[in-house]
Amino acid sequence: MKLNGLVTSICIFVAIGAARAGADQVQPAAPFVLGYANQVSVAAGEEISFHVSASGDAFDMRVERVGAERTKVLEKSQIACATHPIPDRASSHGCNWPAALTITVPPDWASGYYEATLTLNDGEKPARSSLFFIVRSAEAGKNTKILLELGTNTYNAYTNWGGHSLYGYHDRDGIQGHRVSFDRPLNSLFSKWELPFVKWAEQNGYTLDYASNCDLEFHPEILKQYNLVLSVGHDEYWSSPMRDHLEQYITDGGNVAFLTGNTCCWQVRSEDNGRALTCWKQSFNSDPLYRTSDHKLLSTAWSHHLIGRPENELTGLGFLWGGYHRSHGQFMDGSGAFRVHRPEHWLFEGTDLKREDQFGGEHSIVGYECDGCEIEWADGLPFATHRDGTPESFTILATCPARWAPGDCFWYDRFPTDRVGNAVFGTYTRGGTVVSAGTTDWAHGLAGNDPNVVRITRNILDRLSAP
Repeated sequence: MKLNGLVTSICIFVAIGAARAGADQVQPAAPFVLGYANQVSVAAGEEISFHVSASGDAFDMRVERVGAERTKVLEKSQIACATHPIPDRASSHGCNWPAALTITVPPDWASGYYEATLTLNDGEKPARSSLFFIVRSAEAGKNTKILLELGTNTYNAYTNWGGHSLYGYHDRDGIQGHRVSFDRPLNSLFSKWELPFVKWAEQNGYTLDYASNCDLEFHPEILKQYNLVLSVGHDEYWSSPMRDHLEQYITDGGNVAFLTGNTCCWQVRSEDNGRALTCWKQSFNSDPLYRTSDHKLLSTAWSHHLIGRPENELTGLGFLWGGYHRSHGQFMDGSGAFRVHRPEHWLFEGTDLKREDQFGGEHSIVGYECDGCEIEWADGLPFATHRDGTPESFTILATCPARWAPGDCFWYDRFPTDRVGNAVFGTYTRGGTVVSAGTTDWAHGLAGNDPNVVRITRNILDRLSAP
């Protein structure tokens, strides 16, 4: 009771502080040019608009597809623009700037991640910024049976432009927001998390179709056209419809590979037709749904007992029994490698790895944030207990120690001490097959051309994308 009262008091203070901070929004120093797209993803043949505010009266724009190479697809000069105000609640409710340019996506634009570079030649030094959008296939599954969904909700959650993000530690005034809008300039995390995988895959002959987190919620019909859905890097924020649709896809025989960590950690609720996210996170008792009898959509950790739907039920793993490795002060001298337990599994075919061998340490494939499951050991081998929601068919193939940072226990409201667990690499089958890497940094091994990480990844893509 004392803890809940303290959290409520803190949230009231945060809400007051957020309202005050909103009034302090000021224009950046000139010259500047900033913008955002009105859709996170768009299919060929559909329209997309670019909303821009600048200190001058015209800007140039270059659009490129970013993959193994950067390919220019559009260039326009002297697009009319103006300076528009930054609203008090820009971070939570968007900028509401008018469209400076609207285009119809041509049919020859391949599915992928696209970056538009905005340039304002006003003064001695040009001002530049960028915005992103995703082009999904207009004919899902026609050119490939592999779909890569990008963690765009995570990009939004970490962006504090216009006020606040869903984090307090990197906000300018230390205030944690609980709602973030896509209608503002965003900090894309694509180059940090997904791009190393994309470069490797496209350079090695794999064709990918692309989608956003929003597409799993609002365009779930595309899923049935693919044999394999991929999530790479840091795919942290999931809505209930996203989970519903992907879990049904798995039940119906679809395969998923989570080459990720801290995956599906927080439940969000989409608002404004998918243009905003709400997540109260640790302050779950300030979520208006907390006062109701139905907590299944409570915007806090998926593993929270009030939701009763741990992410393990989807991925096989969760942050509850994972934590950090070589980050946040935890296992800072760790190996960054997985230790092999069941080398006979098909995922290790062609690697020559043996039991107790380690792999991936040279490139620290186990790092930053990690997911695991509750483990019991017998005859030197790890077995999932399944008490945490991990499916009965889940097989643990490799592990690496991971640990919560001090204070993480307050995410869950039931565990009085910080947790020590493992990053876990494993798999289960329930209709389709699901593989989980249990680490945000798996793609580091692909970027470094680690032979074992490369072979395991090829095994995943080749087997699970096949008919």
